[in-house]
Parts: sequence; C-alpha cells; structure tokens
Amino acid sequence: MLWWIGNILLLVVVVPVLVALVNRVLAALERIRKASDEILDGGGRLAAALDGAPEGLAVTDQTIKDVSAGAVRYAGSVAKLLG
Repeated sequence: MLWWIGNILLLVVVVPVLVALVNRVLAALERIRKASDEILDGGGRLAAALDGAPEGLAVTDQTIKDVSAGAVRYAGSVAKLLG
C-alpha cells in the first residue's frame, strides 16, 4: 500500500516539476537558436558588405605611395634649405 502513495506523489509532484523544468530548458534553447540565427544572418550581411574591400585597399595603398613620395621630396627640399 505504501508504494501507491509513492506513485501518487510521483505523479502529482515530481512529474509536473520535471515538465516545467524541461519546458524552461526548451524555451531557453529556442531563444539561443533564434539569437544564433540572427548572428549568422548579420555575419552574412557583413561579409557581403566587405566584397569591395580589396579594391578599396588597393586604392589606399596607391594613395599612401603617392603621399610618401611627395613627403620624401618635401623633406629633401627642407633639408637643403636648412642644411
């Protein structure tokens, strides 16, 4: 007869608590899945936005070369004036 009380206690108390805990875990997993999907989508958009980066870097490299050549000429002229 004592095991009937244990079975009833199991059904009335333990099973609902376990179901509630599993429900909370599954809800958290769903929020994590949604956040990871948003992160993946944002990464894809970022990668698409960077498609023109190599060309932009090539222009920047050429600009740096042009500026450095002018700076060297300027420094040589200043050195002549001061020296």
